[in-house]
Amino acid sequence: MTEQKEQKFAIPVEEELKSSPEVAQNVDDSEGAGSKEGQLEQDMETLRREAEENRDRLLRLAADFENYKKRQERERLMLLKYAGENILRELLPTLDNLDRAMEHAAADTEDPQKQLEGLLEGVDLTRKGLLAMLEKFDVSPLDSVGRAFDPNEHEALTMEPSNEVPANHVLREFAKGYRFK
Repeated sequence: MTEQKEQKFAIPVEEELKSSPEVAQNVDDSEGAGSKEGQLEQDMETLRREAEENRDRLLRLAADFENYKKRQERERLMLLKYAGENILRELLPTLDNLDRAMEHAAADTEDPQKQLEGLLEGVDLTRKGLLAMLEKFDVSPLDSVGRAFDPNEHEALTMEPSNEVPANHVLREFAKGYRFK
């Protein structure tokens, strides 16, 4: 009978302990401590992998950016190297025209007056061709004589009184000015 009493008392105590919220929490904690620890390890491993992936991505991005900067510098240097190519292509016919004018003047060896006229005619045609070429590149000559002095367009070398033009106006040009665009 003593055994039966002990069994009766043992069962309710065990059931009572399991049904108690504090004990159940402790039991769950002790059982879940291993699983929480395992979950934390998994989370840390996931975060480590993400950090490593982000680091790799950052390194690749930095390398890509360095390559981009080098490529841009090479392209800039190439652009500078060949920037004048179009202008030079347009200038070469002008040089050919000057050569033709000189050949034409040299062909008329009998009459010096004709030589000079032929040379002047060739130089004038070459000048017109050169001005037309400059206009293609948005370069136009400034007409300054007789106009009011503008420090944004003109450089003053001297100031002289004149009856030909009003004060603070350009009397003569020492060098022709040109405007780009």
